[in-house]
Amino acid sequence: MEEKSPPLLSGSKPHLEKLTLGITRILESSPGVTEVTIREKAPAERHMISSWEQKNNCALPEDVKNFYLMTNGFHMTWNVKLDDHTIPLGSMAINSISKLCQLNQSSMYSLPNAPTLADLEDDTDEAGEDQPEKPHFDSRSVIFELDSCNGNGKVCLVYKSGKPGLAQDTEIWFLDRALYWHFLTDTFTAYYRLLITHLGLPQWQYAFTSYGISPQVKQWFNMYKPITYNTNLLTEETDSFVNKLDPSKVFKSKNKALIPKKKGTVQPSGAQKGPPGPSTSKSSSGPGNPVRK
Repeated sequence: MEEKSPPLLSGSKPHLEKLTLGITRILESSPGVTEVTIREKAPAERHMISSWEQKNNCALPEDVKNFYLMTNGFHMTWNVKLDDHTIPLGSMAINSISKLCQLNQSSMYSLPNAPTLADLEDDTDEAGEDQPEKPHFDSRSVIFELDSCNGNGKVCLVYKSGKPGLAQDTEIWFLDRALYWHFLTDTFTAYYRLLITHLGLPQWQYAFTSYGISPQVKQWFNMYKPITYNTNLLTEETDSFVNKLDPSKVFKSKNKALIPKKKGTVQPSGAQKGPPGPSTSKSSSGPGNPVRK
């Protein structure tokens, strides 16, 4: 079993600052953000990586190996304080080498002859000109889970050519809750940068799907804009019903200076007090203005 390391405050060690690419300072300076923590993990031993490769008959890409030789997994979180309530918001995670497990291909239920993920395979939606071939749940692909995304899907390291898995045949894909695949990056390094620059905002991976992020998540994106090239996230037509929140106003202190109210208003000279008198318009009756019927 893995030993649980105590959470550390950001910036407590220089190598943690390098691991997070300095994103902790940006978060700590953002309005409302509190409790930015990183759970420090010891580097993985080389024999642990070799054992994983032999067990799974797959060669890890060099950037994945280098990551685990620096830290055996990664977990960084940050919260937001609204009034007197603290809300967990950002979460960045990479599974440790021992939890880099193959996506479960056993029966989805404990009943006999229950369907498996391979039974859900659909070959009708293959690769297009701008989209690489999607992973397969059967033996054509080997899939390992990098991050469970807090139940919002799975980020996976995919070997496209099955076993034996070659390091150059890997890609990073996102599997949503409806079991549809969405391409993220060609390399683990590129995915790690996406993870950091999106600040671990909830469901950020859905920004790379055809249906995008939900209106609720878009509220958080508007408040804590990701440091990413994908700026069209916040300029879609759905913005018409998304509130534009100003963090400086949301988290503003409630201790405002009291402004004395005026007891009365000064009326201009000649103004009448009380209700107005009868109208003297052309419609009023009289000898000179007979009423026309």
